[in-house]
Amino acid sequence: MTEPAEEKTLAEAAPSRYECRSCGYVYEPNKGDSGQNIPAGTAFEDLPSQWRCPVCGARRTVFDDIGAIDAPSGFQDNLSYGFGVNRLTPRQKNLLIFGALGLGFLMFLSFYGLS
Repeated sequence: MTEPAEEKTLAEAAPSRYECRSCGYVYEPNKGDSGQNIPAGTAFEDLPSQWRCPVCGARRTVFDDIGAIDAPSGFQDNLSYGFGVNRLTPRQKNLLIFGALGLGFLMFLSFYGLS
């Protein structure tokens, strides 16, 4: 009996970005590399073996997977639940949480100043 395939979150299914450990250049598959005629949508694994970092010339083995950007962290089936928060990216969730905390702290200080 075969096991069902493990479902991936939207962030796991999105194309990963790769960062050069030598210079910090980030290869984003949705942008490609116009300097070396790599079209947008080319996955890092599909880059030619002779491809080098456009900034420092490092080989592909020097790059680290740093994950996807701007992809919701949940599953596709769960995006419609809640107050729309499930559709937010991790960056947007952090902004919402810490913005609300900052606003609450400012309100606390303003009430403290009234007394």
